[in-house]
Amino acid sequence: MQTILGSGGAIGRELAKALLTYTDDIRLVSRNPEKVNPDNEVFAADLTDGNDTLRALEGSEIAYLTVGLPYDLEVWQETWPAIMQNVMDACERHGTKLVFFDNVYMYDPNHVGHMTEETPINPSSNKGKIRAELATMLMDRVKRGNFQALIARSADFYGPAIEDSSVLTEMVFNPLADGKKANWLGSAKYKHSFTYTPDAGKATALLGNNPVAYNQVWHLPTASNPPTGKEWIQMVADELGVEARYRSAPKFLVWIIGWFSPVMKEMVEMMYQYDRDYVFDSSKFESQFEMYPTPYAEGIKEVVTHDYQEVKAS
Repeated sequence: MQTILGSGGAIGRELAKALLTYTDDIRLVSRNPEKVNPDNEVFAADLTDGNDTLRALEGSEIAYLTVGLPYDLEVWQETWPAIMQNVMDACERHGTKLVFFDNVYMYDPNHVGHMTEETPINPSSNKGKIRAELATMLMDRVKRGNFQALIARSADFYGPAIEDSSVLTEMVFNPLADGKKANWLGSAKYKHSFTYTPDAGKATALLGNNPVAYNQVWHLPTASNPPTGKEWIQMVADELGVEARYRSAPKFLVWIIGWFSPVMKEMVEMMYQYDRDYVFDSSKFESQFEMYPTPYAEGIKEVVTHDYQEVKAS
């Protein structure tokens, strides 16, 4: 059996689809789990509870930790370490291998212009410090030889049927589709990588089912030479058949908006990702497994076809 912990998010759903290549025995775990494939087993659990986590992983050969917590620093500080500890304990108890789906918040801001698996860990944000703590907890446990695990890292992501968990969806696709101006954090002149969620799901499943992938960090396949913010907006607008109107929100404006919007308040410390190039390099994965990312133009076309066909038709 292979188990997805946090199966309700965009990555968990894509992963559930991709795992069918390797197994029909898939368990989906969340507080309120729903089937993705007809034969999925669903298991309701609170991963902050050690006993719940232990039961959720019983009989699992591989576990995938794809939990997406609310974008709130206090929630992250209180919840993430407990979840990681519970999951590691349960994996060790059951002899389960672990795949941790991670982001790039822990990387040194001075190196986000070209991020590889060797990029220095030196977070400037509080959220980044939490992600660095989680990665350290996991890999230290691996080094002690207690169990096998790997870290699969993604850039910001986009894809079909994501709803409200993608910055690109919320800031660009949805406003343009509604006849409004797109929004871009920071300056739209910088390059910004986005990982396509179907690619992330397929690659995470591949890593979990490949013994050579364990006990190391992998960047998930992400198209090279990313567009600038302005180019992203233009490409999405062209595919939708609308005018590429947009406005930029510099850090001071995001800070002011944060007085009234909790989500935007949380974004202030992450603005360094939008005031310089943000380029994610997945060449290690591509070279090892000969799986290549979806080109940006193709990904945008798929998102519009799946989610905004009525807009395009009009």
